Amino acid sequence: MSATVNPDNILQTRGVQRGLDAWVVAAAFNRDGACAFATGDGRILIAHKGVADWQEIAAHDGGVLSLATDLSGGWLSGGDDGRFLRIAADGAITELANYGMKWVEHVAAAPDGKTGVVVCTVGKFVHVFAADGKMLKSLEHPSSVTGIAFDLKGKRLAASHYNGASVWFVASKSDNPKRLEWKGSHTGVAMHPEAEAVVTAMQENSLHGWRLTETQHMRMTGYPSKTNAIGFTKNGKWLASSGADSIVLWPFFGGGPMGKAPTELAGGDDIICTMIAVHPLSEVVAAGFADGMVVVADISSSRILPVADSGRGPISALAWNDNGTLLGIGTETGFAAVVDFSKK
Repeated sequence: MSATVNPDNILQTRGVQRGLDAWVVAAAFNRDGACAFATGDGRILIAHKGVADWQEIAAHDGGVLSLATDLSGGWLSGGDDGRFLRIAADGAITELANYGMKWVEHVAAAPDGKTGVVVCTVGKFVHVFAADGKMLKSLEHPSSVTGIAFDLKGKRLAASHYNGASVWFVASKSDNPKRLEWKGSHTGVAMHPEAEAVVTAMQENSLHGWRLTETQHMRMTGYPSKTNAIGFTKNGKWLASSGADSIVLWPFFGGGPMGKAPTELAGGDDIICTMIAVHPLSEVVAAGFADGMVVVADISSSRILPVADSGRGPISALAWNDNGTLLGIGTETGFAAVVDFSKK
């Protein structure tokens, strides 16, 4: 990775940090730039911009399993206590649903807000709610849902599960999904922003994709470890992924990714990349590694900017705010930080 006198300089000069004393499961910003961190012991910590003290919320009785931005201005969370929650910007909690002993493993909101839906997964069901919290419908899958992703307009929802994935038109009254089949255990999903392709992470240290316009299969292999995070860049040109000792970027242009070699950035230290977060506006990717290092990579120039040095535990959470000026960082050991990249 890029040599520097102090790899921790940006964190120390542009960041705020805390020790949360629990595994950081996820991070997400609201539209006002406040960053929420979900922990494995059921808490959600909110770092409000310009406020020294972080707000602590006892959200779930057990671990928080999922966290996402809610376009109402706060966040959505799911836990192993069976609760699907809406958390307002001021920390007020509204329970949208309670599924008892069943886990709420994934939550999401339609990204453009026009559809107004929020969703959660419980077992093999994706439950769809209106913006006001009213239950609309439940989408059933062949097996437990392992990941969900909206397209850029919020019209389509992809869900990964055993032996493939399903793509739904959220507003459709017929609820007949497009089934994408490939045998094996699919553990996560990403959807091309223009809904041109769906890609899943697989248990076998590989990715599998379907080009939706042609139902063409795409295999992306060669990972030494399981891929925990995948995501398309804003324009859909690149698919970024963790699971190797570098940021692996598959080209989704010029006929790729099939027959094309991936671009690898920030590698060379034999340390596995455990988490990535694609920038919301530019061809830039933040990446965290198993030793705790965090970098930001510019794809077009291959320039690597060190953000945080190693030594704080494997990176388990990364998130950008809406305009890509703030980066939230969390680790398995409970370290959390927000770094400000805005011009000063």
